[in-house]
Amino acid sequence: MAVRIAAILAFTGLLAACQSTGGFSQEKSSPFAPTGTVRGEDSVDGLIVGHRLMEAGEYELALKAYYRGATEHGATVDVLSAIGSANLKLGRLGQAETMLRRALNHDETFVPAWNNLGVVLMEKGEIGEASRVFRTAYALDSGESDAIRENLRLALAKMKQPAYDPPNNNEFSLVRRGTGEYLLLTTP
Repeated sequence: MAVRIAAILAFTGLLAACQSTGGFSQEKSSPFAPTGTVRGEDSVDGLIVGHRLMEAGEYELALKAYYRGATEHGATVDVLSAIGSANLKLGRLGQAETMLRRALNHDETFVPAWNNLGVVLMEKGEIGEASRVFRTAYALDSGESDAIRENLRLALAKMKQPAYDPPNNNEFSLVRRGTGEYLLLTTP
């Protein structure tokens, strides 16, 4: 009897193994990654992936996604600006500046590249040029972005209040007090 039950269980197991398990759906609305080779409209755009990774704070992965986007789209203003922004977040100011300037060579009216270039210049301590860049971004944006307005305000405030102390305009006078003693007096 035990042999017969074992044979029935083995046969049932074989039948179950031959059936389809259903697997993951290949529908476009499926949240799972597609299997096999993905081409054309089924692939996810590198720029979109990069933007999502930037929002998540994954700047190194975003940079890689932007490079993938560059292979898909070419060196467009969007791609170059995105690469520059990722480098800015990673603290690579020289690389960020280079990419943002390249983006502006493609399109001089691209506001995000102007703003991010201004941020790079502020970080580098080039306040005068940063102020000029923020003014350009603010003008191109027609003053609609609060972030650009705040960046411009900060740059202008730093230009008015340099980091060094103002010169001391007090006059000094030396007064003799007895033999060998002198007193230094200041007049405001």
